[in-house]
Amino acid sequence: MGVFPILNIGERRFDAIIAVNGSLPPLSLFEFFADVPIIAADGALNALVDIGVVAEFLVGDLDSLRPDIDLGLTHVIHDANQESNDFEKALQFAATSHYEELLVVGLHGGDLEHTLNNWSVLMRYGAQGKTVALDGDRLAIPVHSSVQFTTSPGELLSIIPQPSIRLTTRGLQWNLENEVLSLGIREGARNRAIDNEVVIEVHEGSFLLFCTSPFVHSRP
Repeated sequence: MGVFPILNIGERRFDAIIAVNGSLPPLSLFEFFADVPIIAADGALNALVDIGVVAEFLVGDLDSLRPDIDLGLTHVIHDANQESNDFEKALQFAATSHYEELLVVGLHGGDLEHTLNNWSVLMRYGAQGKTVALDGDRLAIPVHSSVQFTTSPGELLSIIPQPSIRLTTRGLQWNLENEVLSLGIREGARNRAIDNEVVIEVHEGSFLLFCTSPFVHSRP
């Protein structure tokens, strides 16, 4: 197994935060990233306003925005296109604004089909930039090529194929050797690191890597 690009999970610096209309993290997370601009995807602005967070941008068809919301200093980008959801519109706006390192919050928490749709969008746009999603104390990172990263022995890691992957791993309690994972057949959930470095060599396909978030302020 060769040397692969390093995934700097604990050293990420974000250009923007995208808030989706799901379950948002507490105020402390936004205070932790106080200097990072926030892009609200439509109805996510309702929840942000409720906890006292000001979004720099509001993107979407605006069909979920409460009429009592005071937009204040928030710049509104109205996009009525029904071929994409509000999360995708926010990602497209981020790309045209040259925001590349993105942290996504609120990816799920509503209807299951919305969560699955957002999951698909995350994978699609994760192939083009450096976009990760935060849920509670876990990060979801789209991975489309071989990577290595620093971790701690005992850390819980999950490799969820999108929709299938053939890979080889090192540094895990249950390593894979040129094996196939596929949704609906065999996934790689709830593995553990046994070394300070984990290597995942991708032979074919892509996956979502779930790991512990280094942003302790994201927890309630």
